This record gives sequence, C-alpha cells and structure tokens, in this order.
Amino acid sequence: MKITVIGAGNVGATAALRIAEKQLAKEVVLIDIVEGVPQGKALDMYESGSVGLFDTCVWGSNDYKDSADSDIILITAGLARKPGMTREDLLMKNATIIKGVTTEVMKYSKNPIIVMVSNPVDIMTYVAWKVSGLPKERVIGMGGVLDTARYKTFIAEALNVSMQDISALVLGGHGDAMVPVVNYTNVSGIPLTELLPQDKIDALVERTRNGGIEIVNYLKTGSAFYAPAASAVEMIEAIVKDRKRILPCTTLLNNQYGIEDVFCGVPVKLGKNGIEQILELNLSATELAGLQRSATIVDENCKSLNELIG
Repeated sequence: MKITVIGAGNVGATAALRIAEKQLAKEVVLIDIVEGVPQGKALDMYESGSVGLFDTCVWGSNDYKDSADSDIILITAGLARKPGMTREDLLMKNATIIKGVTTEVMKYSKNPIIVMVSNPVDIMTYVAWKVSGLPKERVIGMGGVLDTARYKTFIAEALNVSMQDISALVLGGHGDAMVPVVNYTNVSGIPLTELLPQDKIDALVERTRNGGIEIVNYLKTGSAFYAPAASAVEMIEAIVKDRKRILPCTTLLNNQYGIEDVFCGVPVKLGKNGIEQILELNLSATELAGLQRSATIVDENCKSLNELIG
C-alpha cells in the first residue's frame, strides 16, 4: 500500500504522520511545491518512527513522479480560509489548484482512490472527479466526517458524556447549509431530543455549521487542521482495512434523496474499493429540504467552474 499526500501544510503533514503511526501504508509520500518543506517534514516524521514504533517509510518530494503507483491519494493542497472568508470565496483559486494537482497525479497512478480535503470540499471533489476520469466511487470528499466530528464534540460537551457514546450524522455540503440530522442523533441509543431541549439542540446545530470559522477566527492566519486530518485518516483507514464503515462522505448522487448529478455529503459504506454503497435515510421533510437546498448551492458553484475544468 502506497499513500501519497498532496500538500505539506498543517493538514497534509498531520495526516501523513497519523497514517504512518497507524501503519496504514508501507510507504507515505508527502508532495508540495515548496522546495525542502515536504522533504524536511517527512524526514522528521520518519525519524520519529523508532519512538512511535512504526516502520512506515515517509519521504517528501516536489515532483509528482514520486506519487507513481499510489493506491490512495489524499489531496490537501490549496489556500486556507481567513477571517471573513467563506468556503465559497476559495472557489476559483482552489479549483485551479485542484485541477492542476489532479492532472499531475493521474499521469503516474492508473486507478487510485482520491480522498479530497481541500475546500470548498464538495466542489473540489467534483473538480477532481471530472479531471481524473475515475469512477465516482473512487473520488470521495471528507466534509461530512469532519462536520460530524464537530457535532459529536459539541453534544458531548453539552451533556458531559463520552464522545464514544454519541452516534450522529451531518449531511449536505461542507458549508453554511450543512444539515446535522437531529432525528438520527443519539447517545447510547437515547434520542438527543430526550436529553436536551430544542433551543439547546438548535444552538448545537448552529455551532456545528460555524465550527470551521470559529477556529479561523481564533487562529487569525490559519484554519483547522487536527480534526480535518483525523477525519481524512478515518476514511483512509476504512478503505485500507476494508472495514465497511458507514461515514457521511461527499459523493456523486444519482437521484438519491431526489438529488441528481451533484456531489453532496450523505452516509456511505467505505471499503477497499472506495464507496461501496450509498445509504438513503428516512429524513424529515425539513431535513430533506435542507439537504436538497445544500445540494443546489453545490451544484450552482460546480456549474460555474465548467469552463475552467473543461
């Protein structure tokens, strides 16, 4: 198993280290355009192996040729959000970056699985799919996994319970129109609606929608990276170990939830072949309308890029 991480910034470097520590690959390649950065960070990680007790070979490069024959390609390259910037503000600049990255990696790997982290993630997943020519099952966006992690964190904090006991899903686009599905949220099987009043639940939902910008506002010059990296690696582990995990990931919908030809976050089964099944939940009318509204926003943004990506 060879995994290539594109982008040696905070998300990419953190993800590469987690992949190595979990020994999900024999070889991890960290690629970035800045000379010396991927090489230095990768060597530092590799030297931690004797302490972290992993044998994964981690090395860095500025040349996409070194991604050759990758089984999984994790794309984290792109510009980060800044205070006052929405994910959609990043659209055109990051679409150009992702088009170039995808074109390069596909020159050297025939049939990889691409896991997309770069924002706006739903739209960048569409770009990678269009440019790569890969089957839709092998181009997967991370947004919903991260949003769900944040949702679970806020619930655990509000109830003073273990995060491990919370089951939850956040669907839709990774943006302001995301849809935390309250009807499918429970704590050890107990519905969230029996544990918190509606106004508290509404506040948790709103905080989840603003989870990314909350961190951006604190950092000032950067954006979240620990939770995004952990979320991406959770997906990669499900694929590498063929675990058949049910996770909310960005995938191309073909009339599921009444959504046609749009990349959107929904529950999927992740295994060695990528997305093996899309699950359709019995959503409330409000939740379904929210999911479809979120998909419409993604679709409009994707259509605006068609001239760029061809």
